[in-house]
Amino acid sequence: MSKVFRPSSREASILSRIESSKERARRFAIKAVIDCMDALSNAIAMKLVENKLVETTNKNGLEEQIHQCLDKLTRAEDFDVDYQIAPFRALIPNPHVVSIYVTAFVIEQVINHRDTVDIYGADEEIYYCINQQVKKYIPS
Repeated sequence: MSKVFRPSSREASILSRIESSKERARRFAIKAVIDCMDALSNAIAMKLVENKLVETTNKNGLEEQIHQCLDKLTRAEDFDVDYQIAPFRALIPNPHVVSIYVTAFVIEQVINHRDTVDIYGADEEIYYCINQQVKKYIPS
């Protein structure tokens, strides 16, 4: 017969603290986007073009799309954020919420924009490129 696992109150409180600290960090990261939205969208767009991950006819159009994505992220409900990043949640372990949200946007939405020629590279490469820029503006 299998053993039934019943966490003690101490284990339950530790798990609760871990979960609440993750949620707090997530909310902090999303709120921090507001302060650096312009610079962050410019840095992400520039790096994606420089690393030849996104080929576009209008770099400013790509920057504007990413700016709108970040603005949408700051106003989105938790469910909407989770829905957007769901297909990419297993991309890497413990992803940064802003980086994974923008990665999902680039992979799913930017490809359909009229200024975008093509998107190159693996999903992981796009994530790491975006995450480098996010880390510069939003401390973990």
